[in-house]
Amino acid sequence: MALLTKKDTKLILDPLADNNPITIQVLGICSALAITAELNASIVMAVSVLFVLGLGNVVISLMRNIIPSKIRIIVQLVVVAALVIIVDQVLKAFAYELSKTLAVFVGLIITNCIIMGRFEAFALGNGVWRSFLDGIGNAAGYGIILIIVGFFRELLGSGTLLGIPVLGNPIDKTGLYSIGYENNGFMLLSPMALIVVGILIWIQRSRNKALIEEN
Repeated sequence: MALLTKKDTKLILDPLADNNPITIQVLGICSALAITAELNASIVMAVSVLFVLGLGNVVISLMRNIIPSKIRIIVQLVVVAALVIIVDQVLKAFAYELSKTLAVFVGLIITNCIIMGRFEAFALGNGVWRSFLDGIGNAAGYGIILIIVGFFRELLGSGTLLGIPVLGNPIDKTGLYSIGYENNGFMLLSPMALIVVGILIWIQRSRNKALIEEN
């Protein structure tokens, strides 16, 4: 028996493109605006959400038959809060400077509508394996947009990637700076993140005309 059926594979691949949480469902925009000025922060946030949503979906799926419907939202919040605390403590232990950069935004994972939405819409009604795949797929779809936005904002705004100069030295006027290139400081401002996300949404919907008709 194959480990991944066609339906299982769709749970992972669909959120990466045709049902992306950010570009199609327009969820999780706040973190896309707030922490994508640096690629490093974007990657860490993407991995954090991958951990929280993947494991959280599993926990909610395991508990789905014993959670009273009247307190299901409270239970979901407790589960995601516990996982976010683990992420926060790991960051403080192994990447303290980055944890200060992300600061409150790690905590805001608790209220990320993508996570709560998948708990409510999928994990409460499906088995552990499919819930895990759904969590991984949606977190990956969210994360890839964060990484793309972070890549262009840091590259064009600072001339670096992961803090490493890739376009030359603006002080010594080497690389592209030797021919008059200047960093675009506007790329480091939150409105530019919204513009980049808007461009990605336009590309996504232009590629798939069916999405335009549905939305």
